[in-house]
Amino acid sequence: MTGMLHILGVGPGDPELITLRAARILAAAPVFACFAKRGRTGNARSIATPHLNPAAEELRFEYPFTTDLPVEDPRYPAGMGAFYDTCASRIADHLTAGRDVALLCEGDPFLYGSAMYLFDRLRAAHPVEITPGITAMAGCWSRAGLPMVHGDDILAVLPATMPAEDLAEALRRCDAAVVMKLGRNLPKLRAVLAELGLTDRAVYAERGTMPGEVILPLAERDDSPAPYFSLVLIQGRQGQR
Repeated sequence: MTGMLHILGVGPGDPELITLRAARILAAAPVFACFAKRGRTGNARSIATPHLNPAAEELRFEYPFTTDLPVEDPRYPAGMGAFYDTCASRIADHLTAGRDVALLCEGDPFLYGSAMYLFDRLRAAHPVEITPGITAMAGCWSRAGLPMVHGDDILAVLPATMPAEDLAEALRRCDAAVVMKLGRNLPKLRAVLAELGLTDRAVYAERGTMPGEVILPLAERDDSPAPYFSLVLIQGRQGQR
């Protein structure tokens, strides 16, 4: 009998924001798997540590590259595809042997999560259950005390990697926005927000709910590259009741 693949959203960073269901599954899983940058513990692994089965076997998947190779480089999709194939194969070995596997994903697995690529590869041959998690954006706007949308407000989730004109057009069409994948794109985003008169509504959040959390108006943040766990919140809810 094949084992069950549990894809677990472990939340935005604070280990207390993991769901009861995810904690229960982690406590019992004989095998858990996690993604990490080379030489790093991995955020999902750090979040899950208090909840892990002490006897569980760990499958560690180190990304072949992160920011060191541009997404546009043809080697990127080929390399990442091969990487995900290998990860899926390692998990499949355990599932075929009848062992359940818990695959960790920070935030929610189906929102920019690497776990979805293993879901695509394994779902046809093995049973898979998804446990949703509190998203990074929800953790950040809660910590910022920033009500985001109400009534008929439209919320957009946008990557800062978009061309400036596309980013501006997307922001014109929504009431509130979360801008992710900031990296070196802060100057571009700042210029677009100034053009649209949105600077005063923009809040920068870094490592929300985690140690080292930084939350401040975007206008007070410099243009140095933003770390991976950062985003900008643009509040809607302008017609408050």
